[in-house]
Amino acid sequence: MKAAIIVMTRNPGEGLRQVLEQVNRQNREFQRKLVVDSNSADQTCALAEQYGFEFISLGSRPFNHGGTRQWCVRQLEDMELVVFMTQDAVLASEDSAGRLLAYFDDAQVGAAYGRQLPRADASRLAAHARLFNYGQEPLLKTYADRGRLGIKTPFLSDSFAAYRVAALEAAGGFPEHVIVCEDMYAGAKLLMQGYTVAYAADAAVYHSHDYDLVQEFRRYFDTGVFQK
Repeated sequence: MKAAIIVMTRNPGEGLRQVLEQVNRQNREFQRKLVVDSNSADQTCALAEQYGFEFISLGSRPFNHGGTRQWCVRQLEDMELVVFMTQDAVLASEDSAGRLLAYFDDAQVGAAYGRQLPRADASRLAAHARLFNYGQEPLLKTYADRGRLGIKTPFLSDSFAAYRVAALEAAGGFPEHVIVCEDMYAGAKLLMQGYTVAYAADAAVYHSHDYDLVQEFRRYFDTGVFQK
């Protein structure tokens, strides 16, 4: 199946180099590799071109977590699968992307997300969050699991997630106006359409944030607003 990978950026700095390097080392071929950028003032464009990525600037187009990703999907034309990554997620091995996309061999899988491992310098709180949300066992989730798993049923993370484009569009795509959790919204819609959401514990990235208490509060406040 034809696949594209999109790295979303805004002033990622030199850390973007490692992200792009690891994408290029993958043993799974991508028909398109894109950096979609929200008005960065650093060397993002030069790095994207250096590593063979298409660079797309959003320009005056306002960024929205859901709306921007849906706009990206519309640019893909004949791609069957799309992987979304954030600028601070580093693929953990050369087969991370291949393992993630292998779940789509099952025609019922509409979305799959990989395991997030804490960075070596992550705080205890950041490391705990990753261990709590991303276990060692893979999982296939369906709408029927909602009574057992609750809000964890549509749980997804676009720091490293893939979607079947046809399924995503059949489910209505990403929401156009959300402040966070566009991935969980899309996951819920896919589940309600009869698709499966896969947790690929065998496909990993290094990704963690060391938020201070104010940042942590804002993050969970926004998440609570979304879930309500």
